[in-house]
Amino acid sequence: MKKDSMRLRVLLGYVLIAALSLSLPAQTLPTAKPEDVGLSTERLQRINEVIQRYIESNQISGAVTLVARKGRIAHYEAHGLMDIEAKKPIRKDAIFRMASSTKPAAGVAIMMLVEEGKVRLSDPVSRFIPEFKNPKVAIPKPSVPALVAQGQPPPVPEISTISATREITVRDLLTHTSGLGSGGASAGEAAKVMQARKPTDTLADFIPRLGALPLDFQPGTQFRYSGLAGIDVLSRIVEIASGQTFDQFLKQRVFDPLGMKDTFFALPEDRQSRLMTLYRRAGDKLEKHPNQGMLMNRVYFSGAAGLVSTAEDYFHFAQMLANGGQLNGKRFLSPRTVALMSSNHTGELFPGQLGRPVGMGFGFTVEVVVDPIKADSRRSMGSFGWDGAFGTHFWVDPKEQIVAVLMIQTANRGLHRDFENAVMQAIVE
Repeated sequence: MKKDSMRLRVLLGYVLIAALSLSLPAQTLPTAKPEDVGLSTERLQRINEVIQRYIESNQISGAVTLVARKGRIAHYEAHGLMDIEAKKPIRKDAIFRMASSTKPAAGVAIMMLVEEGKVRLSDPVSRFIPEFKNPKVAIPKPSVPALVAQGQPPPVPEISTISATREITVRDLLTHTSGLGSGGASAGEAAKVMQARKPTDTLADFIPRLGALPLDFQPGTQFRYSGLAGIDVLSRIVEIASGQTFDQFLKQRVFDPLGMKDTFFALPEDRQSRLMTLYRRAGDKLEKHPNQGMLMNRVYFSGAAGLVSTAEDYFHFAQMLANGGQLNGKRFLSPRTVALMSSNHTGELFPGQLGRPVGMGFGFTVEVVVDPIKADSRRSMGSFGWDGAFGTHFWVDPKEQIVAVLMIQTANRGLHRDFENAVMQAIVE
């Protein structure tokens, strides 16, 4: 009898576990037939045609494309190869190096802390990192033009410094108007600091050293893209204000709650086979990039460029923004905060930078379509998003309730524009 009683308890335990597992919500993607969300099935096929043209012309090896409207995915396709030499077909859950597509995640992290009152947009960086107190601005010294040997870079100009009119702020870093590490007069000094970074350096080790760098211009007076330094400083501010390492903050506060199961700073071994091969253009062909592990790091968590992710994961992140800061019943930011992030904070400073035309503006870590006619953009006024150096691209179109994600691993701005066109022309109501 005792054995039977034990078996019964075990059996009841299994039944209870099974019942609980059935009651848990399944992590399924919200999908829809294109026509159910105002898109055309036939016209969405033009995305495939565009991607195929770029593959056949050896501009990319493959791509994953995703388009959602009204919160439901109507197009999700894998195209081409993830490794040309191995003839390995791409898969929808391929993992991509996000490069600067990491930056919006850093922007969301900062804005979460702004909402909690732990960070203010007007805060000087020195409130968190004292080394940024009393900044200097670099002024190039007049010099006689030097003869440069063919194929050699021009010499780095000598600089003098003057005092900055004010300290750089959190807002300056979010909008790339700080002048920190933005490729200007102090580029030579910045290069020395970056080259001295040790493989074991964390954000806490390295970021204070950037405080000694002269700025490229007076804070707030120009837009100059700070590809690494500026957003990495914000990443360190997240650590100081939250008491967590940057990777832990993003995992606990953003990635896990959003269901972003394949988004990391350092790719785990069990996912290595899904990592898309990184290629670069070599004439009319593609060649493997010699540094396939570029920007991934297990100790230095770069909010500027360090993440790897998938189209599905990044869709969850973008859809949260499209929903005004919430997804699946969980709120990450308020609608007002998302609206603030995606507003133009740089006036007319952004056009002309990074090849962007008149009609574009810049918010907090995202570009914004201010005037689609002047910008010659198929995206609606108020659309926002960003790119990565290895080709990743996304945008959110609040007016049309569109979220679009393009994942590739070869830089190609032309494809970004063609993808935008193919997505927007598929809207039929």
